[in-house]
Amino acid sequence: GRALLILLLSATVSLLGGLIFGYELGIISGALLQLQIDFHLSCFKQEILVSALLIGALLASLVGGILIDRHGRRRAILVSNLVLLVGSLILTLARSFIGLVIGRMTVGFAISVSSMACCIYVSEMVAAHQRGLLVSLYEAGITVGILLSYALNYIFADVDEGWRYMFGLAIAPTAMQFLSILFLPVNPVKLSSWDSDCQKGLIQLQNTEDREVAKREPYKEKHYSFLDLFRTRDNMRRRTLVGLGLVLFQQFTGQPNVLGYASKIFHSVGFQSNSSAILASVGLGAIKVVATLVAMAFADKAGRRALLMAGCVVMAVSVTTIGLTSRIAPLAMARDCKAAADANASHSLTQHPLTPLASQAAVSPIPPASSAVKSQAGPGFAASRSLTKVFASSQSREVVPDSSLTQKRGLVGQSKKETVESTGSPFGGAPWAEHMVLNWITLLSMMAFVSAFSIGFGPMTWLVLSEIYPAGIRGRAFAFCNSFNWAANLLISLSFLDLIDAIGFSWMFLLYGLMGVLAVIFIYLFVPETKGQSLEEIDQQFSRKR
Repeated sequence: GRALLILLLSATVSLLGGLIFGYELGIISGALLQLQIDFHLSCFKQEILVSALLIGALLASLVGGILIDRHGRRRAILVSNLVLLVGSLILTLARSFIGLVIGRMTVGFAISVSSMACCIYVSEMVAAHQRGLLVSLYEAGITVGILLSYALNYIFADVDEGWRYMFGLAIAPTAMQFLSILFLPVNPVKLSSWDSDCQKGLIQLQNTEDREVAKREPYKEKHYSFLDLFRTRDNMRRRTLVGLGLVLFQQFTGQPNVLGYASKIFHSVGFQSNSSAILASVGLGAIKVVATLVAMAFADKAGRRALLMAGCVVMAVSVTTIGLTSRIAPLAMARDCKAAADANASHSLTQHPLTPLASQAAVSPIPPASSAVKSQAGPGFAASRSLTKVFASSQSREVVPDSSLTQKRGLVGQSKKETVESTGSPFGGAPWAEHMVLNWITLLSMMAFVSAFSIGFGPMTWLVLSEIYPAGIRGRAFAFCNSFNWAANLLISLSFLDLIDAIGFSWMFLLYGLMGVLAVIFIYLFVPETKGQSLEEIDQQFSRKR
């Protein structure tokens, strides 16, 4: 009975942690539409407000690891819940722009610490054969949180000062997570010895020889310094290579930017109106949720390695397909938004100040990106970064000289104009009508890409990271890899347009395809299979193998 209770509470902590993360990432898109009017925010201020979350999160990934290792996972989650409550209260009661920025930074710090601590705590808490399922539940929580934030953006769009409710509602899941974790034990439930572990059937050791070795060398928790991550001791350098490789490939396979083009691709297939673009973004979100559930079901059966490799292969094939189809039927991706953005955007926002869906439609498929957003812990970057760009760019091109989404505003404006002019058939006069089949191929490739990411890199990166390091340095190692995740995301988002200018859109996507192939090779050579093994056993395997 106690074991079942611990299992249910661990699942609740994991799911709520992800839900809060996704919610905080997604909610800013709707809130900004009201905030810019209530506080007369310039583009630069909007960019600062969106980036505040990221700055807080990046700080947390630098110091959070020490907190998690020094004071324990459970305490780190409790502290992050309290910080998040404070941040949400500051936002709900904010009366000035500075208040909003401080609130968002506080929230960013809290969700970043919580994301790392949750994954590690849950992976240590549950039996080996359930670990994949429960850590992946965090990723599922993120995707659900993003969808939830969309729904609430829509509900509070016409409410006076609706943004206060949007920010304030994060208090409910935070309080629930705080209460759930109070009932969980401080330290993971450790069974007395290897032997009893094996008898209880928790761990299928690979063969009798391993079992003998395991019995002979009882597991001792060792102490590590941060620099040990780069030394050969216990094969730590190889573990760091695995962690950083996964985190960097997760970003360099193009995940943040492919999703950024979602609305453009939906428009090209003929989804012209705003409501259908919203539907598209919610549809992508729903696909992500379903794919993440598939990953949860198979994480402990098929194994991490298999899902990572399968996901990578599908991602590589789908971005390559998008690259090839866009060579034949180019999606007009030139930087043609200087005029469009300046001319239309500033008044289009005042025309529908409170209909986030109208102005968000163009960009809304971005937050589903965010589940990159954590893909888990560092994930947040993709979404918020893209959102920053969207809002900044929607009014002035100069503020964000190289934002991957800047041009979208203008493009969507154009495609709307085209539809208005051609009020006959939905595609009348549209240059893409003759490439209909190719456009559908592009759309299906994008859906395949989103699903593959949510089955492979999305949840598995963070699952493997929470498993491969020894307990004594797990928090710092996870945080170290996490900070690279955010940095890589920033780099990709910022360099995207310059790369397109230099080599062209289709080559850009073919380059992502190549990165996908390299990622498959990397996973095949370096990433071990960890399903069904206890954390101690994974550690001992790493220490023994060269």
